[in-house]
Amino acid sequence: MEDTEILRLFTVRSERAIAAANEKYGAACLNLAERMLGSPQDAEECLNDALLAAWNAIPPEMPEQLGAYLSVLTRNRALNRIKQRSSQRNGGGQIPAVLDELADCVPDFETVDAQLDERLFLTQLETFLDTLKRDARIIFVKRYFYLYPCKEIAAAMCLSEVKVRVTLSRIRKKLKAFLEKEDAE
Repeated sequence: MEDTEILRLFTVRSERAIAAANEKYGAACLNLAERMLGSPQDAEECLNDALLAAWNAIPPEMPEQLGAYLSVLTRNRALNRIKQRSSQRNGGGQIPAVLDELADCVPDFETVDAQLDERLFLTQLETFLDTLKRDARIIFVKRYFYLYPCKEIAAAMCLSEVKVRVTLSRIRKKLKAFLEKEDAE
């Protein structure tokens, strides 16, 4: 079923919308949550919570890319679950490692003022990602959105793990410089 039809089902409040969204995007979202959480049961709960959140948000929200929208909802629920666990050993240690890597160039959105700037930051991040070559953008998104270990990114892209790590390091430096320039302007 096409996204436009699924969104129409959400709009008319048909419960088939949830089943259709789950059928089309559930496996990818479940994989994302399970990678982050390391638990099939927790991943299933995150997926269900994300589908419920989509049900509650659509309409008035009308995402342009339903798959990406559901991925973000699932990822956010998984991150919340990880915070609730408050244990670094859960999630295979990937979450703290990824967050540490980005700590120098990504602002902390814990304060109210910083949360107001979050939307601006996301726009800047999208603009920055548009400046990257395709492979660099894929590496960045796999690492920092989908939380793939560098070893898996390297294997999937037929690169050495060192090449992936160096690419990520260079991208982080570029991102930091880009964000500093944007703040100066």
